[in-house]
Amino acid sequence: MSLVLATRNAHKAREFAALLHGVEILPLPDGVELPAETGDSFAANALPKAQAAARATARPAFADDSGIEARALGGAPGVRSARFAGEGASDADNLAALIAQAPPGSALAYVCVIALVDPRSGDEHLFEGRCTGSMAAAPRGTGGFGYDPIFVPDDRDDGRTMAELDQAEKDAISHRGRAARALLAHLQSAAVS
Repeated sequence: MSLVLATRNAHKAREFAALLHGVEILPLPDGVELPAETGDSFAANALPKAQAAARATARPAFADDSGIEARALGGAPGVRSARFAGEGASDADNLAALIAQAPPGSALAYVCVIALVDPRSGDEHLFEGRCTGSMAAAPRGTGGFGYDPIFVPDDRDDGRTMAELDQAEKDAISHRGRAARALLAHLQSAAVS
């Protein structure tokens, strides 16, 4: 099976290629425009991107939207995670903004929603993955990206941040890993039936 990935983010493409074993990930063709992420939920941002890629390529396509939610901030930054410190903010800027606004120990959750659209059947599916954790006292680690240096996952008892885990450890518990495994299970069950 092959799926078009509705992103131009090379990091996401590599991550999904590793997570979706046996699925050929096709790049989004040049010239295909994706809608802006203006939705108020991760699903509302992911689905239009998958729909646009499926419509433009006439092939099954998927897209994701993901971010971090801080309980102390009422769920923010949420869908604005990539722009938390403002439009054009870097990962470092966004991380600094979260550190400035949420105290150490704050409950956090990484959330990822993957939308799958098959233009041949008209089927649309959503798959959500969550990883809960807490905010470290200070950033640690050099792996990962985004908010990983301050995210201590609940799934581990060693206190390491996501940025201190190796890729296999991170994939096993991450929000994107969980959503990707749900998508993969769906694809495998659809192939069998």
